[in-house]
Amino acid sequence: MIYNPDFDVDSVLEILRTVDEKYQEGSPEDEAIRVAAVALFYVREIQKLDDYREFFRKFYTPAVDYIVPSRTFATREDADEWLMSGKAGEGDLVKIAGEGFRVIPRRDAKGLRFRPTPLPEELMKMNPPDSE
Repeated sequence: MIYNPDFDVDSVLEILRTVDEKYQEGSPEDEAIRVAAVALFYVREIQKLDDYREFFRKFYTPAVDYIVPSRTFATREDADEWLMSGKAGEGDLVKIAGEGFRVIPRRDAKGLRFRPTPLPEELMKMNPPDSE
């Protein structure tokens, strides 16, 4: 689903009203459409529309689009140089030569290291949705 972050609430409410006209008053469809319309109206009234837009975006954004590495490196050597520079932070997700890694503390607690952490696109290649 393509998300429109600037959807017009009044247009959505008007469409819900138009769709609702096709159903008998009191029907389950009528009730569901009314509940959805009033919920959207309520979010706007309490001035939480921006919060709702962000929630909606997160809800419909696939992980493959939402989880983004903070840095990308062509080689492991480039990544190691960055790690040793002190610019890396614990928990950073990076992409090295096409593979995902998380920055974690070394076992001896003296510095940081990379731990393989597959990125969503790597997981999709390993387990395509049609493979079930």
